[in-house]
Amino acid sequence: MEPASLARDETLDTLLNRYGGMILRLAFSCLKNQADAEDVLQDVFLKLIERRPSFESEEHRKAWLIRVTINLCRNRLRSPWNRHRDLEEVTLSAEEPDWQEGSEVLDAVLALPEKYREVIHLFYYEDCSVAEIARLLHKKEPTVRSLLFRARAILKKTLKGAVDLEEEL
Repeated sequence: MEPASLARDETLDTLLNRYGGMILRLAFSCLKNQADAEDVLQDVFLKLIERRPSFESEEHRKAWLIRVTINLCRNRLRSPWNRHRDLEEVTLSAEEPDWQEGSEVLDAVLALPEKYREVIHLFYYEDCSVAEIARLLHKKEPTVRSLLFRARAILKKTLKGAVDLEEEL
């Protein structure tokens, strides 16, 4: 079986169509800003072009793209530029992507601390298993399960509060 590298018949457009949405959603989940998420999407594909890694399988390619996306998001969050700007102002002024509008669940997920947001996003939005998440985040499986459990508890409490408020109205 031939490694799944950037084959001649597999153009960047094909890869962007296949993985672009996943990368954009993951970056937005980490950064909470559409413009920054789009920048990360571009940076991920630049790294793909520059490094031209060869992949053992499609799962390996997807894992590589997720890992690079997470690393670039973390780098962006640690950057001096990011620390000096008012993130809430940027988040509120940014245009919400079409796939996010009106989603109380997504709002609750975005309000989670980063360590919970990552595991929830990978588990529910990208359909990664606990083992895959552990490998991607360089954590042990029991740690990932614990993070998922805690994140679910926070979400349940947050969303239950939102439902209770609606019932009172």
